[in-house]
Amino acid sequence: MKVHLIAIGGSAMHNMAIALHEKGIDVTGSDDEIFEPSKTRLQKRGLLPEQEGWFPDKVTGNLDAVIVGMHARKDNPELLRAQELGLRIFSYPEYIYEQTKNKTRVVIGGSHGKTTTTAMILHVAKYAKVDCDFLVGAQLDGFDCMVRFSESANFAVIEGDEYLSSPTDLRPKFHLYNPDIALLTGIAWDHINVFPTFENYVQQFEIFLDKITPGGALVYCSADPEVKRISEEHGGDWKKIPYAVHAHTVREGVTFLNTPAGEVPLIIFGEHNLQNLQGALEVCRLMGVSDVDFYDAMKSFKGAARRLEPVKETSDSVIYKDFAHSPSKLKATTAAFKAQFTGRRLVACMELHTFSSLNANFLGEYKDSMKAADKAYVYFNPHTIEHKKLPPISPQQVKDAFASDNVEVFTDSKLLMQELRGETWKDANLLLMTSGNFDGVDFVKLADELLPSA
Repeated sequence: MKVHLIAIGGSAMHNMAIALHEKGIDVTGSDDEIFEPSKTRLQKRGLLPEQEGWFPDKVTGNLDAVIVGMHARKDNPELLRAQELGLRIFSYPEYIYEQTKNKTRVVIGGSHGKTTTTAMILHVAKYAKVDCDFLVGAQLDGFDCMVRFSESANFAVIEGDEYLSSPTDLRPKFHLYNPDIALLTGIAWDHINVFPTFENYVQQFEIFLDKITPGGALVYCSADPEVKRISEEHGGDWKKIPYAVHAHTVREGVTFLNTPAGEVPLIIFGEHNLQNLQGALEVCRLMGVSDVDFYDAMKSFKGAARRLEPVKETSDSVIYKDFAHSPSKLKATTAAFKAQFTGRRLVACMELHTFSSLNANFLGEYKDSMKAADKAYVYFNPHTIEHKKLPPISPQQVKDAFASDNVEVFTDSKLLMQELRGETWKDANLLLMTSGNFDGVDFVKLADELLPSA
């Protein structure tokens, strides 16, 4: 087979290119900009395009498939050429389904927790020697590539993102996977640029449930009111399995699972992670994994990259980074951190970086989302707002939206870093939450400055 990827440099697309290459498929691709780590990873396997840009002559009649990434536009010259030749054109999720249509597809959906839950299932499957193909949206410990296609695996574990599939396919990605086993973690309004109302957003998850194959299963978080409502209202020829937070104990900064066989110590913590863990347990049971293997595997689970990931620790202070940016994620992560380290002050920093978070119409969703922190710093860059072509917002608007006295707003990341350097970190923790990087802050270097005695 011969496959061409338009926008091969994307975080998801370059992983797909590597997975197809490792399956023995002849892969070519193009992109007008390719950054690290995609560039080095593609180059290592001989998949890096010789030149950046779009080249219609790369698209020829002997291609079996053309896959289009979200970075490409509708008028992309290579896409137009593929359409002219009548080639088979797939969006990224369409081709994931094409590669997994003869397997049992396990699809993890939800506004939050889906990456971590997918990572837990894959970590356990690897430990229990359950052969799986997969797609996950973050780097995982023990996995080289975040996409795998094989002839041998009976299962395909897929992180089901609700964002759009491609420039020419405006369906949410998770509508295209047709799960045999579906898991729904939670629903909290996001992607306001695509789903302008909460009702419209919820509807996408209802459609996701309609896609479950007859005879399949829905594992759903009954602690989330919206998930509980749509899961229990929706009928279908499939089994429903509710879950909530796994029983646990927190002792001296360590979380232990309470199980019939005794306590199981974890590296991870927080009620949202324990909720994800219970959902992963229910899915793993459906995949034939024993509870004994599940709990043994979870002892060594460190989490997905940038999901409550430690940067530096001392005897009386820790610094963590987290991908949290939506209101529900901020609230869950901040509360988890405060509960895990009782007796320590918590300084929480977050960056408004996404389209939704920088939209004045969405800001009110952040009310009380960082209330659990002793100090809460919120940063946004006005130039990012201009770049996204959104109306300007003011620091006062942001402070009013968060609606708690502990919040201070910054529009200069250097001033924010100075503020952090002026803090006393004995018996205090720092939580850095962003889908960006506070305009180029090196978190490891910052941690070394703040905790020099470690």
